[in-house]
Amino acid sequence: MRILLRPLAFLILAATSIYAQAPRTVNRSASQFRIARLKYSGGGDWYNDPTEEPNLLRFIKNNTNIEVNPEYVWVDIASDDIFNYPFLFLTGHGNVDLSEAEAKRLHAYLEAGGFLYIDDDYGLDKPIRREMKKVFPDQEFQELPYTHGIYHSHFQFPNGVPKTHEHDGKPPQGFGLFIGTRLCVYYTYESNPSDGWDDPEVHNDPPEKREEALKFGTNIVVWALTH
Repeated sequence: MRILLRPLAFLILAATSIYAQAPRTVNRSASQFRIARLKYSGGGDWYNDPTEEPNLLRFIKNNTNIEVNPEYVWVDIASDDIFNYPFLFLTGHGNVDLSEAEAKRLHAYLEAGGFLYIDDDYGLDKPIRREMKKVFPDQEFQELPYTHGIYHSHFQFPNGVPKTHEHDGKPPQGFGLFIGTRLCVYYTYESNPSDGWDDPEVHNDPPEKREEALKFGTNIVVWALTH
């Protein structure tokens, strides 16, 4: 298995131009940040709502100094292409199934400095907890306290994860997996902020709810790229 550490490290460094412009020697297109949707096996609709990432990236462009490319891109978890992106996004409804090789590949990606954001679009909780145990056999998801920096990295969320869509009437929660002290996997449950990134007509969310979700997504990206 080839692990392309250099492209991943370069993109992380290039994308962290939040408070400073990229060096003149860096090609602008190469330094533009993109979110890669993660394709997985098991039957879940990993591909749903493709307007989410472009809308979030445009919001990030308008509210930070991060250079972005607001396009929808996806990458297969079985491919070495995951190492070309510092930020992966996994969502969907239903089952997820990781092979042993895919679990090892994902762990290697996270060890190399990558970040994975998982949003339960409803029905994902049981399979994602089961499958992430293959990636981190010695860890359970830990709920992050409201004081964690991800809730304060750019916009303020003093009460933690916002509630974008109602699922089972439970409070929204944010969980993490860690390499050392670094948060490398962030998982939102009973919250579904990524649906708030969609075009307005997809879910008919009120403008203030969409803005809240976009601000929260910005926090996740800012935190990932600066830590």
